[in-house]
Amino acid sequence: MGRLLCIFFIFITFFAYPQSSTKELIDSLNTINNPARKADLCCKIALKLNKTDWERAVKYIELAETEAKKTEKSNEILAVVYTTAGNLYDSKDVLDVALQYYLKAYDIYKEKNNPAEIASAENNLAILYAKSNNQEKALKFFSHVYKYQKAKNDSTKLVKILNNIGTIYLDKNADSSLHYYQKAHLITEKLKNNTLTVYIYTNLARTYAKKKDKKNAELYFEKAFSLVNSNIDNSLKSFVYESLSQYNLEENKYDAAIVNAKKAFEFNKDKPFGFSNMRLNKMLYEAYLNMGDYKNAVYYFQEYNKISDSINIEQKAVNLERIKLEQDYKVRSQIRTLVEEKTRFKYYVVGLILVVGILVLIILLIRYRNKHIKNQLEQEKLKAKQQELKQSLEAKNMVLVGKAMSEIHRTDNINEILTDLKKIKLKTPNKELQQAIDIVLKRLEKDLNTDIWKEFEISFEQVHKSFFDKLTIDYPTLTPKERRLCALLYLDLTTKEISQITGQSFKSIENARTRLRKKFDLTNEKVNLSTYLNSFKADSL
Repeated sequence: MGRLLCIFFIFITFFAYPQSSTKELIDSLNTINNPARKADLCCKIALKLNKTDWERAVKYIELAETEAKKTEKSNEILAVVYTTAGNLYDSKDVLDVALQYYLKAYDIYKEKNNPAEIASAENNLAILYAKSNNQEKALKFFSHVYKYQKAKNDSTKLVKILNNIGTIYLDKNADSSLHYYQKAHLITEKLKNNTLTVYIYTNLARTYAKKKDKKNAELYFEKAFSLVNSNIDNSLKSFVYESLSQYNLEENKYDAAIVNAKKAFEFNKDKPFGFSNMRLNKMLYEAYLNMGDYKNAVYYFQEYNKISDSINIEQKAVNLERIKLEQDYKVRSQIRTLVEEKTRFKYYVVGLILVVGILVLIILLIRYRNKHIKNQLEQEKLKAKQQELKQSLEAKNMVLVGKAMSEIHRTDNINEILTDLKKIKLKTPNKELQQAIDIVLKRLEKDLNTDIWKEFEISFEQVHKSFFDKLTIDYPTLTPKERRLCALLYLDLTTKEISQITGQSFKSIENARTRLRKKFDLTNEKVNLSTYLNSFKADSL
């Protein structure tokens, strides 16, 4: 029941357009160059085409938006266009799209801070939210509009807003609903507007019925019926009888409920398959059922089902149409968005190329820097490794030299002892002593390493692999002594050091070095013999 009153006020509008024919308006549009006037005419044409040619109506709204954007005060005209577009989609019950347009207009009006325009936009939003069953937001915007209209002292609009707020509260809070209806009642007493007065009386009666206040409920029903025969339309008369019939049914006054329901039927002859007749058939079914008149109860139940099925079919068709319109709006919005994005895309591409170029350059610089750092680290690592190998090699060379000198000194000492023992043997007449000396001589000769350089070459080869092999391949005519000299020179020993190790004179070593230079064909005096022999190092290592 609450929806009936809400629907009544939803279709009340505050503005009306001149009743010019659609053809005249289109002809006028072709003669106008002013974008603001063209936008206004496009809105009027769209409203005219709303019920007859929806596709063209949408195109004229889009044209109105395009023309509005060309004007100096584009936002003001765009707000009017968005409001008109919201009205169009609202009339088709495409509430989501209508809401988008109303909110766009509302944002523009808020930016302009014009109270009258803001109130108008909020009224549209309140009605739309009421249709969407979003009571919280509907009440919020109705409250804003009420404060504005109260300040403007527009009594008629105040009554409508108070009535709408009361209807929203009716099903969930009867006391709040009564508060707003009573405020509306106080205003209608001064207006002398029978239509508004009948609505308020009927709603007050319904509210008191909710509160179980029979006295006041019947009082206001009587007041409403006192004006039923005045100049009001049939839909309002039907609403009054239907409300009373519902009250009678709740009070178990089944005869009265039947009489009033049938009276309401008389005012709904032009809408046999409407929601009101469906509710009336249901009331009659329940009344007859409670009275035990099953024949009539079955009849009205069948009538109720007929209308219900019909409404369901119509509702499905409406839903399909709404879905189609929503999809059409989405497609149009996507196309418009694509066109706008295509314009921006060119600039984005240039910007993207520049960004990518800069990023590539940065990446290349980073890679070059990292590569340079890596090479430096590798070089430092290689140097460190070479230094480590060099130190290790020097240490091994020192061991070789030390070992060689130690062996030479040991051999020299043994030879001196052998010589001394042989002299002692020759001088002593005692045969037993001579035999004892022979035993000692044999043991010393046995321990004497006569092939000390052979052992040196083996140890040297272990440290400097393949040195002697390469030396033999390149210079096969070298004598063993020359090979040993090459090894000592390879170890960077001086002539003096070599003389001490081998026991040869300084002059002998110098002569040997000269002979080596000739065999190596080193005619250039600046080329050092040790340096030349170290050229074999790579192969030796």
